[in-house]
Amino acid sequence: MRELARGRAGLEERSRHQGARRREEVIRLLLALAAYLSILITGGIVLSLIGEALPFFERVPVSHFLFGPRWSPLVEPRSFGVLPLLLGTLLVTLVSAAVAFPLGMGTAFFLSQHASSRWRNVLKPILEVLAGIPTVVYGYFALTFITPLLQRVLPGTEVFNALSAGIAVGIMVLPMVASLSEDAFSAVSPSILQAAYSLGATRYETSRFVLLPAALPGVVAAFLLAFSRAVGETMIVALAAGATPKLTWNPLESIQTMTGYIVQVSLGDTPAGTVEYQSIFAVGLLLFAFTLFFNYLGLRVGWRRGR
Repeated sequence: MRELARGRAGLEERSRHQGARRREEVIRLLLALAAYLSILITGGIVLSLIGEALPFFERVPVSHFLFGPRWSPLVEPRSFGVLPLLLGTLLVTLVSAAVAFPLGMGTAFFLSQHASSRWRNVLKPILEVLAGIPTVVYGYFALTFITPLLQRVLPGTEVFNALSAGIAVGIMVLPMVASLSEDAFSAVSPSILQAAYSLGATRYETSRFVLLPAALPGVVAAFLLAFSRAVGETMIVALAAGATPKLTWNPLESIQTMTGYIVQVSLGDTPAGTVEYQSIFAVGLLLFAFTLFFNYLGLRVGWRRGR
């Protein structure tokens, strides 16, 4: 009887192990499918952009598209120099970075090093509420609140301008910078910080010379994600930045970004198959390459500093 009971127990244990292995294989297969599906989706996006952009570059030289100083695809005489759109996108992104990165880093340092657990549990959800606000609301906030405020302080500010759009984009990506940076700071081992304190380092010195280098890969990832989000923002710049492509570094003037132009031409007034319609995909392909470059650069910096 004992041998029979042991045999049954052994069979049940073996069947449980086999069932667990089968479940692990199924989960592994599903995860692999999810990874391959994301690659296929990315490849499909790239192919769709290239498929429509190639006929555009057959009509417009690549050198003129990349280095031309005038962008006027809808009005005669037509010109397809994308530099004004590229400069407008960069201007809005730099303004948003100047707003989001210092405030986000300061917020992350406070939440991870100075705030009590009760304050952290209250402030962090409130901060992350900003990430759930629709971007069109940020656009109208920039147009109806930030711009009039800037016009009082800076009288030369136009109704549509890059500064108010950049400030609104910076407020939008602020929770992303603060939350991800705070997670990176919290992931640093407390023993490293205690070792710095034991050597006589102040809280400021520990935060600057120990905590920040140790969490730098996560901080770089937060900045990279926020920067890419700011580059690809559409509704805020479409509402607040204007639709005037020009080569200017003055943030008080009306400009147009790459995403703003895509919104303008995608309203349905441009016939499919025309060079104006194909310019949407050319600009989208450049925007994709732009964000891909900064993603790669950020990953390289984070990898080297992490080592």
